[in-house]
Amino acid sequence: MKILITGGAGYIGSLLVPQLLNKGHQVRVLDSLLFRQTSMLPYFINPDFEFIKGDVRDVETVKKAVSGTDVIIHLAAIVGAPACKKNSQLAEDVNYQGTVNINEARTNSQKMFYASTGSVYGKVENICTEDLQPKPLSIYGDTKLRAEKEVMKKGNSIAYRFATAFGLSPRLRLDLLPNDFVFNALKNHYLVVYDKHFKRTFVHVKDIVSAYLFGIENFEKMKNEVYNVGSEKMNKTKEDIANIIKQKINFEILFVDKGIPDPDQRDYEVSYKKIRDKGFETSIDFDMGIDELIRGLQTVDVANPFSNL
Repeated sequence: MKILITGGAGYIGSLLVPQLLNKGHQVRVLDSLLFRQTSMLPYFINPDFEFIKGDVRDVETVKKAVSGTDVIIHLAAIVGAPACKKNSQLAEDVNYQGTVNINEARTNSQKMFYASTGSVYGKVENICTEDLQPKPLSIYGDTKLRAEKEVMKKGNSIAYRFATAFGLSPRLRLDLLPNDFVFNALKNHYLVVYDKHFKRTFVHVKDIVSAYLFGIENFEKMKNEVYNVGSEKMNKTKEDIANIIKQKINFEILFVDKGIPDPDQRDYEVSYKKIRDKGFETSIDFDMGIDELIRGLQTVDVANPFSNL
């Protein structure tokens, strides 16, 4: 198949591209290279790889990128509440209007995967399932939910509402909570943890890639539905995460009662039964992911140029 990945040079796409090429697919990437990343360089030698430097906000560029593809994996976005708050108009233009541009450019026969987020739910009191009515509280959650609705309205689509990603990627991100915790523990030898009781849910970036591979192979039985993607085994509090890291490396932890409020008010457990019933389960547990981060981030000798902000 010919597969378009928007934002394919980003955190997820940099791991997804080689997996799709290895499976014999033709891969076209549309990416603006906002962060000057070079993660796509190894693939230009492959005749099944094509790169378009461009922006999902440009309608003509989008039409060119979408043309002739069988599957669209739409990853391009301004990711996270802080980044969207910093430039709310950019978030609106990329997350919502950019998705509309992709959605309007595709035919009804072209399959589409939309990368949504657990941030669309807002504040949840009980276990979070796909049946809950989303009530986003941040610009990020709002733009992603409105875009998700447009994609699902057209049909022939799957939306994945991902847990918070973590783990290493060629386009490294250190603004993700587990990645940030490990980096600071290694480099600064201390960690300040606010609101230690807040519970979050996580998914390793390689399991996100696996979810896309699974979805492509099982599209017909999964299509036109929204799925939470993650694992109940990785519903953890901030204190849990800090203590897991503490067992592996020596550093000081300072727990503080109140910090800057989370715009998405993420403090809940999430059910992943719906996608598990389709046959997909994550394979990388939290300890494996933290071990990877410790080994890998020991080699990163920089302050922190990898944040989305």
